[in-house]
Amino acid sequence: MTATSSAFCLLDKDTLYGGYSAAAMGLLTNDPNDRDSPLFLQHLRDPEYRGLIDTARDNLELGIGALVVAPLSREVRERKLFDRAWLGVSDDVNIRVVWVTTAEETARQRILERGDPNDAYKLAHWDEYRQRRFVPGAESGVDLLMFDNTAPGVQDYDALLARIVDA
Repeated sequence: MTATSSAFCLLDKDTLYGGYSAAAMGLLTNDPNDRDSPLFLQHLRDPEYRGLIDTARDNLELGIGALVVAPLSREVRERKLFDRAWLGVSDDVNIRVVWVTTAEETARQRILERGDPNDAYKLAHWDEYRQRRFVPGAESGVDLLMFDNTAPGVQDYDALLARIVDA
C-alpha cells in the first residue's frame, strides 16, 4: 500500500468467485448472473465469503496485508469481522473495516449505469434487495470506519485512507 509502503493483496469477491458463481448458478437456475436469489443467498453466499476470509487469513499468515472487497453485511451485523477466532487471526493483526454507504437512489442509479448482468435479479426484485440494505447501528457499528460514498471528493478519500492507516 503506497500510504504505508507495505505489501498487500487485493481480494475482491467478484474477481475470486465470479466465474465459479456463474457456473454454479447457470447449472442450478439457468441464470449465470444470479447473485441475489434466495437459492444463491442460502446456499452459495456463505461458502464464498468464508473462502474470501480464509484467503485473506492465509495471506496475513505470510506477512502480506489483505484488502478485502465484498458486501459483508451479515458479517458486520453479527460482528464477525471483529471476531478474531471467526477470522482465524492472532491479536497482532490490525483489523480495519470500512462500511461504505450511499443514498438508496444513488445506489440504484449507479447499479443501473454500470449495466452489470449480475445485477439483473437485484434490480428486478428491488424491494426485496432494498430491505437487505442497512446502515449499521450503535452496536454493530462499533469500530467500523464509516464512509459516505454518495458524492465524495478527493479530500474524503484522503481522509478515509488516513483513518485506515492511522486507526
